[in-house]
Amino acid sequence: MGKVYIVGAGPGDPELITLKGLNILRKADVVIYDRLVSEDLVAMAVNAKELIYMGKHVGESERQKEINKLLIEKARQYEVVVRLKNGDPFVFGRGGEECEALRDAGIEYEVIPGISSALAAPLYAGIPLTHRNFSSSVTITVGHRKEGKELDLKRAFRSADTVVVLMGVSNLAEIVKQAMEAGLSTKTPVAIIERATTREQRVITGTLEDIVKRAEEEKVSPPAVIVFGNVVRMREKLRWI
Repeated sequence: MGKVYIVGAGPGDPELITLKGLNILRKADVVIYDRLVSEDLVAMAVNAKELIYMGKHVGESERQKEINKLLIEKARQYEVVVRLKNGDPFVFGRGGEECEALRDAGIEYEVIPGISSALAAPLYAGIPLTHRNFSSSVTITVGHRKEGKELDLKRAFRSADTVVVLMGVSNLAEIVKQAMEAGLSTKTPVAIIERATTREQRVITGTLEDIVKRAEEEKVSPPAVIVFGNVVRMREKLRWI
């Protein structure tokens, strides 16, 4: 019986994986990796006998069941199994569900943190999530809900100075509508960071009033992180890329 390492791959740039994560990856007998994990990073699994792509898109819940089953199967076949996940495994990465499945099957596992795009994307865009003049609180949320559940982000917009939305591009108009219903000014700054930390990174800025139109004009597509709040104003001064 082997051990499963659930490893956070970071936000996109392969150099942003942790040293511990990289060391485990190099020892892996098999790597099961996600859609947005860099191929350059996967190539660092130099001892792997199998590299298994199990990428899934938003809403593919049935695919997650397949992944859970595969992790158990491979742990019974190999000594070192690496589940390489985008960002951090426990930040909207379903890492908790995978750990549950492994525990129920009696499989030993270890979780290695990764840098979440919720933190890295704003940083690479020159946007500090907190700033003494603008923001002392941050909420990280997701821009879609499990099938059958209604998307409600108004509490998030009411409770924090800065709101970071992951996986929200397809629902941008609804998210903006809810931000306004929560009481945010139409002049509230918004930034969309597309493919953060990679060579293809792009940042589109605007306000609640015009960001939907700007996103349409720029043909924004996932993966992207959306930041709402006055900290976005700091981008022009702090952008370093």
